[in-house]
Amino acid sequence: MNILIAGCGKTGGKLAMKLYTEGHDVSIISRTATDIDKNLDTEFSGNVEYGVAIDQDTLKKAGIDTCDVFIALTDDDNTNIMAAELAREIFKVPRILARVIDHEKANIFEDMGIETICPTELVIEAVSASIRDEHSEKRLTFGSRTVTFTTMDIPKEFIGVSPHEITYENDETLFGIISPDGTLTLVGDYDGVPLYKGQKLIFSKII
Repeated sequence: MNILIAGCGKTGGKLAMKLYTEGHDVSIISRTATDIDKNLDTEFSGNVEYGVAIDQDTLKKAGIDTCDVFIALTDDDNTNIMAAELAREIFKVPRILARVIDHEKANIFEDMGIETICPTELVIEAVSASIRDEHSEKRLTFGSRTVTFTTMDIPKEFIGVSPHEITYENDETLFGIISPDGTLTLVGDYDGVPLYKGQKLIFSKII
């Protein structure tokens, strides 16, 4: 399969190498040679094109006219969506995927017919699926790092206090809050209502 990846950060580089070692014909677009040197193994012998993913000439030089799959993995949501739109509307690529960091945008772009990959949603789904039991600890690996997620009943001293008013241990972060009905809310999306009895807290820690 002929695959073109836009963006050679850690994710783009690792994905390019994985697909390359699986036997696919892989090309990658990178803004700088530094990203290639840092994130792409020297064994990679696929096509490397320098430039921006929303430039049609760069896309053509990278082989978008003949690719089966286009994957937009730059670190900018707007660039990914614009590149995906070009791949769909101008170059008629059969399958297109775009990484979207802002999970609120993901549904909008899905409605536009662009298949999105949202890291935030993936983490939420992974944690929701992994954490079921009270006082449990689960470990998830993201790249080279392992993160532990611990679920616990809300301590009495936290009841009536907003999450941002709580002092946590240096290596521990409040990841989310589980309501009595089972709804998981990320702490960044919590509306500031004081914590109350019956909730559960999910703490995360990088180890």
